[in-house]
Amino acid sequence: MAKPKTKAELIEAATTNYENLLEMIANRTEEEKSREYDFSDDDKKKEAHWKRDRNLRDVLMHLYEWQQLLLNWLKNRDDDKSRPFLPEGYNWRTYGAMNVAFWEKNQDVSEEEALRRLEESHHQVMQALGTFSDEELFTKGFYPWVGGSSIGGYFISNTSSHYAWAIKKMKAHKKNCRH
Repeated sequence: MAKPKTKAELIEAATTNYENLLEMIANRTEEEKSREYDFSDDDKKKEAHWKRDRNLRDVLMHLYEWQQLLLNWLKNRDDDKSRPFLPEGYNWRTYGAMNVAFWEKNQDVSEEEALRRLEESHHQVMQALGTFSDEELFTKGFYPWVGGSSIGGYFISNTSSHYAWAIKKMKAHKKNCRH
């Protein structure tokens, strides 16, 4: 799927990838549900997230936490102050540590609760998305507090692209369960 360039394309991509994710979740085998995610045998999977996320709950809570960052950041859109997207103490070079902190924070959450939270969060993000025009979403620098990028890029990263990331991870796990 091409990177969305309009609000309609973004809504379609986010909705499609979210529905595909839910379908994958619903269609898991018992082995996929019970077996821990383990990608240590695949030399191509070097990024930290391949080691960090050990089950579906971890993946869902990762999506949820990033959507919460987006929703909290959007609350600031009515003022002109530039506010960083990432919480205090983190930047784009250190966000891996933030992801680990999210992982640690959510180890007591059940898979069912993680799915419920993501469903609610997805709905809130899509509602927020609906409040922006194409111009607001895709004009770089439209909002001073976004910096040099567009707010649409943040929506893409936290919906359609992030859902595609989760699907890729689930497919890799599914493949591991077949071996």
